[in-house]
Amino acid sequence: MHENFFDKDVAPGYDANSADMFDPAILGPTVDFLAERAGDGPALELAIGTGRVGLPLSQRGTPVHGIELSEAMVEQLRRKADSDKITVTIGDMATTRAPGSFKLVYLVYNTITNLLTQDEQVECFRNAAAHLEPGGCFVIEVFVPELQRLPPGETARPFHVGEHQLGFDTFDLVNQRLVSHHYRVDGERLVYSHSPHRYVWPAELDLMAKLAGMRLRERWDGWSGSPFTAESRTHVSVWEKPA
Repeated sequence: MHENFFDKDVAPGYDANSADMFDPAILGPTVDFLAERAGDGPALELAIGTGRVGLPLSQRGTPVHGIELSEAMVEQLRRKADSDKITVTIGDMATTRAPGSFKLVYLVYNTITNLLTQDEQVECFRNAAAHLEPGGCFVIEVFVPELQRLPPGETARPFHVGEHQLGFDTFDLVNQRLVSHHYRVDGERLVYSHSPHRYVWPAELDLMAKLAGMRLRERWDGWSGSPFTAESRTHVSVWEKPA
């Protein structure tokens, strides 16, 4: 089981620190996309966290189950309206099995990169495929590694510079790793947190899907269905388990 970086110190402030991800302009297309691919079947969210996506998807009428490593994150989920309609299994998303089978399994907001080895990421794809009904699909939202924006010799790149918050990534190009560093002003305190990630390329994800018996069905620049291009900084990919 991989290390839990979303513990009782991080979980209470998680939603506030990710407030932009709750913007209807972001969350609305996300839920629309997932609801369309779930159809009339149930969905499984890997790393469901505080329910940012799972709750509105459930409220749309899609039965949602979750797998989540952090009990502290699930505690935050349980404080929200309608959370009783979602069943959560505590465990590692790469290996933990939830009861039943699903029309849709999904993993959002770069969370595949929280698995820090290629083997763990491969196991996550296999776990997703094992949960899918024939003809079901696995959806991932993840960033495209921005290594071409790193000047030669540099290993750090800011992703947010604001009056009360600073964030930057440091890269380990040899081991395909990065660490996200977050500095936040909380009153008169400076709060620091960090999280390690293993970045992964679209073609590498396609191979992981193939190893798990799935095939690429579609790939978009984001949830709104814009074409994926060489300039895309994120992608939403859909792999299908053959019927």
